[in-house]
Amino acid sequence: MTATDMAQAPPRATSPNRPLIELTDVSKLFAGPPQVLALNDVSLSIAAGDYVSVMGPSGSGKSTLLNVLGLMDRPTVGQYTLDGIATGALNERDRSRLRGTAFGFVFQAFHLLARRTVWENVALGMAYSGLPRAGRAERVDEALAKVDLTHRAWAKPSTLSGGERQRVAIARAIAAGPTLLLADEPTGNLDEATSSGILEVFDALHREGLTLLVVTHDPKVAARAARRITMRDGRIEGVTAA
Repeated sequence: MTATDMAQAPPRATSPNRPLIELTDVSKLFAGPPQVLALNDVSLSIAAGDYVSVMGPSGSGKSTLLNVLGLMDRPTVGQYTLDGIATGALNERDRSRLRGTAFGFVFQAFHLLARRTVWENVALGMAYSGLPRAGRAERVDEALAKVDLTHRAWAKPSTLSGGERQRVAIARAIAAGPTLLLADEPTGNLDEATSSGILEVFDALHREGLTLLVVTHDPKVAARAARRITMRDGRIEGVTAA
């Protein structure tokens, strides 16, 4: 690569610790008409124990990036390595198995089952984890304790506040002990005070060593992360550290 090429190359989001995630020259093209280049030559490194936020306007590629990282979508070109595993070589069964063990997902919508209790909703999150059934109850209890909802374990989602519902979703995401928590607009349905409580839960999980990537439109949410990535037109536009 020449000096001119280096100057024109998009920023690379790097981290000094052991790489957990490595994206190399990843692009994602959705067929049309019209065709949409949702990710354009993205290179990204996320270390174990990192806390990363991703910001950008609608259509910038944030959610597509999260879907690729979470093995819900495949890059059109480029390489994605997850904890040393070249994911492009995996078949769909292996991708599904890895997705169930490596990731916890938290979304703007809580996706709780209305007829199930809080405890049951969290337990169902381990259905595809591969964990033995014998130890699942203890993990559910531990996850609910981490989000301060032990006292609501047998309540139904309809009786919970929005913040409590999101805490249940977080407990469900972490109960199986994932390597990485992926959150897409986790405070989008919450007021500022409730959002602050959710971010405190994320801070505590990060202190325990969990790796987090949070997609958000909110600068206050993004600011809690150790590294902040800005995207535009499918490319990484900038990377800043706290």
